[in-house]
Amino acid sequence: MTSLPASGARRQALDPGGIDAPQRLPEVAPGDPPTGRDLGQRHQHEGALEQTRVGQFQPRLIQGEVAIGDNVDVHRTRAPALFVGPVAAKRALGYLPEGAPGYGEMTVREFLHFIQHMRRLHSEADWQRFDQVVQQLQLEEVLDSCIDTLSKGLRRRAGLAQAILHDPPVLMLDEPTDGLDPNQKHAVRQLIDVMARNRTILISTHLLEEVHALCNRVVIIARGRLLADATPAHPEQQSLHHAAVSVKAPGSGMAEEGRGRLPQVAAIEVDPLDGRTTVFPKPGQRILGPVQQLLREQGLEVSEIQLESGRLDEVFRQITTAVDGAAPAGPVP
Repeated sequence: MTSLPASGARRQALDPGGIDAPQRLPEVAPGDPPTGRDLGQRHQHEGALEQTRVGQFQPRLIQGEVAIGDNVDVHRTRAPALFVGPVAAKRALGYLPEGAPGYGEMTVREFLHFIQHMRRLHSEADWQRFDQVVQQLQLEEVLDSCIDTLSKGLRRRAGLAQAILHDPPVLMLDEPTDGLDPNQKHAVRQLIDVMARNRTILISTHLLEEVHALCNRVVIIARGRLLADATPAHPEQQSLHHAAVSVKAPGSGMAEEGRGRLPQVAAIEVDPLDGRTTVFPKPGQRILGPVQQLLREQGLEVSEIQLESGRLDEVFRQITTAVDGAAPAGPVP
């Protein structure tokens, strides 16, 4: 996707430079974990970008492109294929909107049959695919239940079922676990992991906890600008907490004694709420061993010690607030 304007707006939904479709990248071939995630600040243009990608929304001025698959162009300069020749483009794409909207008065069976009819899936192979999808999404027991009577988790499964009935090579999910309880989230994540084995999946979300749970690539967008495009581990390495050590040892005196005895340390913070001490290393330093040694010398019982990989939410705040012109906060030396 490159240089997509938001309809009626002065700034673009996606600036020039764009995002390569994940299926073009060798490291994210079908069979890998879900291949992408958009982390964007919530504003009107994010929705425009999402709907443009799936063909539900046509910008007033088409400049740039979105391509799905090897030969299907969704948008190309000023002749978007999703609106000039929409069927071929949308065959390659499955889409689950936020909240998994459906027709509440329909049963799950009626809803999926309706989707079959709209997509002209009437062959024997299509009916076999229907049975496979129902079994994969574990919807057998609720096929004849109205969608309005289902739990949020089951509604999400029904939404996933309609998105994959036509077996698309690309699946787009908008906030797939938002509003679900922990058990429902776990179940949906398992389903997404299974579906990712033979297709490319793009997830748009603000729930940063799911990056490691689901994705092998993260894309951060703010105000139409592509700010990050990497594996989840890469932005975490830019975090102030990368390679930091957090300790729960009441009365350890780490904040005072550590500054004088640990030359590898750049800063130390103590959380006033739970008493957790976080020790930040100087660039390139590994401090877990020295911190453990200091704690042993203090002779105190440690209830918890953790080597931090980095915090994606911190990096997200840093780079998106930089776009807004605000200076990100960091630990006090």
